[in-house]
Amino acid sequence: MASDSTTRPGDATGSLSDPDTFDSLDPATGTVVATFPVEREPVVHLAVERARQASGWWRSLGFAGRKQHLSAFAGELARRVDDLADLVRRENGKPRGDAVLEITLAIDHTMWAARKAEAVLGRRQVFPGLLALNNSASVEYQPLGVVGVIGPWNYPVFTPIGSIAYALAAGNGVVFKPSEYTPAIGRWLVDAWNRAVPAGRGVFDVVTGFGPTGAALCRSGVDKVAFTGSARTGRAVMAVCAETLTPVLMECGGKDALIVEEGADLEAAADAALWGGMSNGGQTCIGIERIYAAEPVFDRFVELLTERAASLRAGADDGADWGPPTMPSQTEVITRHLTRAMDDGGRTVLGGTQSVGSEGVGPTILVGVPEESPAVTEETFGPTLTVAKVRDGDEAVELANASRYGLGGAVFTRDRRRGIELARRMRSGMTSVNSVLTFAFVPGLPFGGVGESGFGRIHGPDGLREFSRAKAITAQRFALPVDMTSFGRPALATKALGLTMRLLHGRR
Repeated sequence: MASDSTTRPGDATGSLSDPDTFDSLDPATGTVVATFPVEREPVVHLAVERARQASGWWRSLGFAGRKQHLSAFAGELARRVDDLADLVRRENGKPRGDAVLEITLAIDHTMWAARKAEAVLGRRQVFPGLLALNNSASVEYQPLGVVGVIGPWNYPVFTPIGSIAYALAAGNGVVFKPSEYTPAIGRWLVDAWNRAVPAGRGVFDVVTGFGPTGAALCRSGVDKVAFTGSARTGRAVMAVCAETLTPVLMECGGKDALIVEEGADLEAAADAALWGGMSNGGQTCIGIERIYAAEPVFDRFVELLTERAASLRAGADDGADWGPPTMPSQTEVITRHLTRAMDDGGRTVLGGTQSVGSEGVGPTILVGVPEESPAVTEETFGPTLTVAKVRDGDEAVELANASRYGLGGAVFTRDRRRGIELARRMRSGMTSVNSVLTFAFVPGLPFGGVGESGFGRIHGPDGLREFSRAKAITAQRFALPVDMTSFGRPALATKALGLTMRLLHGRR
């Protein structure tokens, strides 16, 4: 995510005067949603200690017991989806319908993790091999202990739940530090947990504050930190975690590309590009920011894209397609990218710097922007799209892969097999063919990137294993006549072992 989830504009160290509280604001009106404590190291450490004590009970429930409680938590989210959606609209600013979609995805992923945890992490037998044939061998995945989750503001429910639900399903306690822009949502999620699982109070807890609160969580003795935010803040989080060798999961920014080949359904591609690039005001880590269209379809595609984008608008009213930026300072980045793109020779076919207004940021489509311009190389995190003309999908893949980011992407082609081929060649953690963002909707698929987009995976079996440790066990079933792991082994046994290996593998 481009969001800097641990600092606030003009407040990089927590505050100008080190206050005890801070306000969460409605980005549309500036009114106070709620006031929260700036929680410092002693409070953070206490929350982690409570989670560690409660996690013993949580782990003892086993997969079946945890499944029951996680299902109750998902049920609580489902029953109160309207309340949570209203809060997301107030604190994050996105349209209510988008908030409902986000919460729905969070519920779906929570249930998947609850149902699949045992099959993925439970004990299973492994063939012991020739040298340990007299042993049984098994592997299981045990909880880490307590996981610290540092969440973003742009998808304040779905994104952190991708770590929280999977960590809980694996048997861990969780302490959640939400973005300082959306602390009320983080508090709401923990309150929902306590209502659904009253016996599990402390298993899932929240701490609020700025950068120092996140740093305190990293130093608190948690067994892993799952971070979502900017690459810049991610480096700072990693540096703090390195002090105690605390492992980290990093989900950072993206500059995702969409490829449109000749023969693709241009109507569908244009519609998908707009949703992928401009939903949530472009504030989506896996959002489309770059488009590479084959020369034979370039002009028609840009025409369709422009026609459809012209009807979209930002605003705080119910009819708006997206709300104002949750983090006001992001408008400075958007304006800088647009200005530089035009200075570099790019051309706006819709919008431009004048689209950045008091009601939010309107749609912008640019063509002819050089590949080295910041609008192409840096994460913009706004409702802007650059469209470049390419020879074909092969050239498009080369240009898409030239980015230092590698999170998601999309390919539109006539031939599905060709689309999958191009998707496999894209240097990204995830790619959709003839759709956008679909990989995030599938709970069984891993979610994460490469390069500046981070490392580690949430969602799917990989996401469950991300919050567990592999435990291997062998148990001798019977003693062998000759023990090869003994100083008393006869020389003849060693000779026989070497002969056996030559017979079995020497001719390969």
